[in-house]
Amino acid sequence: MGSTIIPLPVSPVFATTQWSVILRAGGEDSPLQHDAIAQLCRAYWYPLYAYVRRQGASPEDAQDLTQGFFARLIERKVVSEADADKGKFRWFILGTLKHYLANQHDLKAAAKRGGNCIHVSLDDLNVESRYQIEPVTTLSPDKLFDRSWAVTLLERVREQLREHYTQAGKLDRFERLESFIPGGQTRGSYEEVARDLGVSEGALRVELHRLKATYRQFLRSEIAHTVSNPVEIDEELRYLIEVMQG
Repeated sequence: MGSTIIPLPVSPVFATTQWSVILRAGGEDSPLQHDAIAQLCRAYWYPLYAYVRRQGASPEDAQDLTQGFFARLIERKVVSEADADKGKFRWFILGTLKHYLANQHDLKAAAKRGGNCIHVSLDDLNVESRYQIEPVTTLSPDKLFDRSWAVTLLERVREQLREHYTQAGKLDRFERLESFIPGGQTRGSYEEVARDLGVSEGALRVELHRLKATYRQFLRSEIAHTVSNPVEIDEELRYLIEVMQG
């Protein structure tokens, strides 16, 4: 079976950014607003939960506080006050969480809130299981948040790439090749994988070059969604690499 080029979906990188998600989330109650809130919860739930846990909260308190934070974010229209000109989205979301926690005098009194907050299944996220395998180091809460942000972002990119291949009917091929993209665990040599796929080693290297180029495109697009200016993309890429290597 020969390799084929899978065309990328055409969409402007800055068509929908996290900042535009924030503005929608801070608007009037609507299906669009609920979708925006859900996006924010899924993307930042674990990094914020890990931050709260590293601050000393119990798993139960951290769950309540994270849920309460997202509820308060919407209830008080905090998101409508966000200013994209002030920089990166991760700065805004963490700074807002710190302000929220500063007003929680008794962690155990944090209410489990409902209202406009989209409830995210903690079982699906496996937040505490993930936290338990975090490196036992002296990582500060801020550094742990950044690391969790980076890992979560890379997971989203990998899932986007998987979906990209799935839509092209190439999921089986992706699952054989994904070990060669950043963060993958190599399963077999080039020679072995080429033989399994029925292509030459040279053809495999060309296909992997395309795969990695597509991965980088998805990664840049995902990072673009969290900054307010295109010139910040490379800066965030460098920081992401620094965080993952730290």
